[in-house]
Amino acid sequence: MLQQHLSAEETAASGKVLVAVIDASASHRRQVAQALTPIYRTITFDNADAAIAPLREAPPRAMLVDRSALRLDAYQFIKMLRRQRSFAEVPVIFTDNADEGSVQSAARECGADAYLAKPYRRSSLIRVISRQISKSVERKWETLPSLPRNALVSTLDVFTRISDVMEKGEPIAYATVLTACGPLVEAVGMREYKDILKGVRDHDNYSYAHSVGTATLLLLFGYTIGLKEPDLSLLATGGLLHDVGKLSIPPEVLDKPPASFTAEEHKVMQSHVPLTLQYLERCPDIPKKLLAIAAEHHERLDGSGYPLGLKGGALNELARMASIVDVFCELSEKRTYRPPLDAEQALRVMTVDMAAKLDQKMLGLFREMLLDAGN
Repeated sequence: MLQQHLSAEETAASGKVLVAVIDASASHRRQVAQALTPIYRTITFDNADAAIAPLREAPPRAMLVDRSALRLDAYQFIKMLRRQRSFAEVPVIFTDNADEGSVQSAARECGADAYLAKPYRRSSLIRVISRQISKSVERKWETLPSLPRNALVSTLDVFTRISDVMEKGEPIAYATVLTACGPLVEAVGMREYKDILKGVRDHDNYSYAHSVGTATLLLLFGYTIGLKEPDLSLLATGGLLHDVGKLSIPPEVLDKPPASFTAEEHKVMQSHVPLTLQYLERCPDIPKKLLAIAAEHHERLDGSGYPLGLKGGALNELARMASIVDVFCELSEKRTYRPPLDAEQALRVMTVDMAAKLDQKMLGLFREMLLDAGN
């Protein structure tokens, strides 16, 4: 017996990826589906035998397999999955009531990617699924040419480190971020950036994917209009760091459609700008121009932006560039609540709906850059 929690039409509109849940307990399947639905599309089964055929037709991005749903030996089932082409690369999170090291070790030895002992917290469930989906994307980077591969690996490493030290209340040295962005600057300068953009397209860490996409297109914009060092490195590091305050925003707010925000949720979301600045100002040697990018990329020429409502000439030039790239990336990236717009659709929104908000002369240069790049 299976239950799919979004119709095909709803799936197309949502931009959500599919997670399969195989669990004999109807109440637990329901709880897991409810926990995941804000972020993922779910399909549930009460036993493993019933799951194989439908999932072979449409493989999920991750599988949550509970020991209770297996008539065969649980470990043999995982081995069987790994032998089938349809499931060989699909992350498997194995769950059980036992919190014993021997169970975890046996599951991993047979091919499970992660283990969760019941009962587990919703945050733990989402964290494990997201990390495993992201790892499956990262493994594909190994086949890329060296420049884009190094750019992706180094930016992910430093972004993860920033996330870790932020939780501990510790700063990160700007020199560390600058070094990590070196391969990105080189890759974009050599016009090897398309693999970078493709490489983060399906990554499940939205904050990382958005930051790398922004940094990559900001760099390309900088090269296009003739900027030189140190401004190029400033654009790379500024793009990567411009939204780090979002790492402190609850996922249920980050993944919610902005149109449905309550007044309080609007405040929470907009707080990522001061949170970003509070963190960056504690980091040694952060350039003032980078702080301007972080502070002003949500400001708008007509004064309708946040957090300060700056207008026209009060906006820093690099921040104007960053606001254009940030909006374009936001519109053209897949989100849990909507599919991405293509480049022309995104640019149409920016030139028509946001005509008074964005620097249209600079936006014209950005459009020409995208046309020349074939995006």
